[in-house]
Amino acid sequence: MEDHSLEKKYNKYIVAVSIIVPVLVGILFGVKLKDLGFHVEPLSFLPPIYATTNGITAIVLVWAVIAIKNGKRKLHERLMTFAIALSVAFLVMYIAYHMTSDSTKFGGEGAIRYVYFIILITHILLSIAIIPLVLISYVRALSERFDRHKKIAKITFPLWLYVAVTGVIVYLMISPYYVY
Repeated sequence: MEDHSLEKKYNKYIVAVSIIVPVLVGILFGVKLKDLGFHVEPLSFLPPIYATTNGITAIVLVWAVIAIKNGKRKLHERLMTFAIALSVAFLVMYIAYHMTSDSTKFGGEGAIRYVYFIILITHILLSIAIIPLVLISYVRALSERFDRHKKIAKITFPLWLYVAVTGVIVYLMISPYYVY
């Protein structure tokens, strides 16, 4: 039996999370624990880990689409839940890194610099846009509103995949400039 009320019930939470998370990330991105008097070592080992997490997320997303196209709904559900968990883990590591380490400046010059910033800016903007799309897609599936889930998932999947893949690309492009 379809549960239409579940979708309505979670809409306000989706809106709240979709606003609070980017605002909180923006605020925490600017907070350095050392400036607050905390003596913490920079978590400089995290960028390759969270870049790998993005790469795994991309693989899991593709695997999940293959699973659902092959009629493996339970596997699809588990993979999508795992993809969300990976994205949350990425976010926690990303914030922890930036709260303990100075930002790394991209050192490339010429055309590659423009390519880097285009990828970075689209990655950041779509990572914000993807939050409500993922949450709406997930709640529609939980509500067994599969017709509506499928419609938004067709938008959510390529954008989320783009964010995951460009996260890896951004890391690979900036990694030569990290100071360890």
